[in-house]
Parts: sequence; structure tokens; C-alpha cells
Amino acid sequence: MTVIVTGAAGFIGSNLVKALNDRGISEIVAVDNLTKGDKFLNLVDCEIADYLDKNEFLTRLERGDFERCMAIFHEGACSDTMEHNGNYMMTNNFRYTQSVFDWAQRTGTPMLYASSAAVYGGSTQFVENRDVEKPLNVYGYSKFLFDQVLRRHLLTGLKSPVYGFRYFNVYGDREQHKGRMASVAFHNFNQFREGGPVRLFGPYGGYEAGCQQRDFVSIEDVVKVNMHFFEHLNSPSGVYNLGTGRAQTFNDVALTTLNTLRAHRGESVLGLSEAVAGGHIQYIDFPDALKGKYQSYTQADLSKLREAGYNGSFYSVEQGVARYVERLIRQYQV
Repeated sequence: MTVIVTGAAGFIGSNLVKALNDRGISEIVAVDNLTKGDKFLNLVDCEIADYLDKNEFLTRLERGDFERCMAIFHEGACSDTMEHNGNYMMTNNFRYTQSVFDWAQRTGTPMLYASSAAVYGGSTQFVENRDVEKPLNVYGYSKFLFDQVLRRHLLTGLKSPVYGFRYFNVYGDREQHKGRMASVAFHNFNQFREGGPVRLFGPYGGYEAGCQQRDFVSIEDVVKVNMHFFEHLNSPSGVYNLGTGRAQTFNDVALTTLNTLRAHRGESVLGLSEAVAGGHIQYIDFPDALKGKYQSYTQADLSKLREAGYNGSFYSVEQGVARYVERLIRQYQV
């Protein structure tokens, strides 16, 4: 039976396609927008049955061309948090997801979709509760709005399971096409690789330089959680946080990246003060354009995920970023 993956050539989507292949599944319809053509590289080592442009797919979906599938992983979206075109964001993220959901319920197809920690915005609590969801940008709002659609349907009953995952700060393989929206770890790696310092935000929001904290989660763990729910479709439908449950600083990411590269070169490990004194890490003034729109702290509450039966551990920054940088070193032959 077919599995559909939207956003299949993107960061998370392509990693899910590869994970499905590793489980012996290759009857995959990959859906994406290859206007930015180099994204195809994410699928070169994957096996798929067909590729469809996102607009053609939606037309065929609404026309009834697809019968019940094993599952649909809906990862396709505009993930640019700085995109200010609300009409585009709502059409691409909210309305498209609504159409996928309607089809999945009509055909009885299990649906796993990408939500985002951006729904929490300026909140200081990160639990799947309507009262603490305060998106700061239209991207976060587009994700928030569909989560509310799912919640309403949960009250009346679903014909097939639906799982929404609120991704926190994901980093890892197959993100090289994302440009400025790639992870902090990826940018740090390239800055250090090119010989320049990593520049982090200075003091802001009550946090010292480089000490703003995020829940940085490895794509390896994101895939494991998605595959768990795919393989346990009796799990309760709903919206779930997908982070590590551990907030760490941007300094932690930069220092882990730097020291993994230094270890590869046979150089000594540096502490934060040594890295700053040596000019490897520098701090810049916090940008005016981000003031009032920036999450200085995120940390996923994993209680609901654990209650649903996921008991896997999550990599810390020191573990996950080091693993990622080691793979980047091999990929770029540093």
C-alpha cells in the first residue's frame, strides 16, 4: 500500500522517506515544489514510486484520484518564520493542510503532520494547552490554526488517526538547501569551517550573551518519534510536542560544533571563555527587527508524548550536534 509524503524533498520529509525505505517501504508518492531545484539531492539515495508537484497533488487529491493509503506524512509547508505574506502563509500552510486532512478522513488514511513550537510564541510554558499558545508571527498562527481544527474534530470523533507534531528547533542531515532557515548547528559548522568566528546574539530578554535557550532536537529523534506513531496507529490522536524536554543555550551549540571540529583536527578542546577570548565566538547586538518577535526560551513539555507510549531517549546538544558535525565533516571532506 502507498505512503504519501508531502514536503518530501525538504529537510524533515526527506529524512522520513529514507526512514520508510529503511523499513522496506518504497511505494512512496513524494510531493514537493522543486522550483528550488537543488532540493532533489535530498532524495537521490531514496526509493520512491512517483513524484508530484504540490499543486498537481492537491488537484488530484480533491478530484478523488487517491484511495486509502497506508499513511500520509504531511511535512510540506512554508517554514520561513520571517515570511510576512499572510495570504501566502495561510493558503500554503493552513488551507492546504485542511484539504489533506479532509481527504485523509474521507478515505480513512492515517495522517501525521508537522506543527511547530512557534505556536507558543512569547509563552513561558510549552505544554499542549490552548491557554499558553500565543504565536508571534503568521507562520506560528498558520500552524496554531490547524491544530485548533484537529482539536475540534477530536471532540466529535475521527475516522482515522491524526498526529500533529510540534517540532522545536530541529537540526541534522538534509537541511543544506534551507539557506538562512537552516539550523544554528549547520550555520555554525560552515562559519567555523570557513575560518571565521560564529556570531551569536548579545544580551536580550534577560539573558546574557549567547545564553538564550532553545530546545534543540536532532532529526534522528524526530524521525524516531514519527516512525513510532506510524507503527503504533492505536496511539491516541492529538497534538504532541516533539523536542528533547531540555533547553540549552546557543553557546552550547557553538561550542559543541567548534570542539567537534577541533577534535577532528587534533586540536585541544576549548571552554566557552577560551573560545570567546580566542575570537572563535563573538557576540553582536540583538537585531531591532526581531525584538518582540523572538523566542528567547523554549523547552518542550513531553508529558503527553510519554503518556502516549513513546519512551525513547533524546540526544542532548553535546551528543546530537557532535554526531551531526561528524557527518558534515565526512560529507564536506573537511
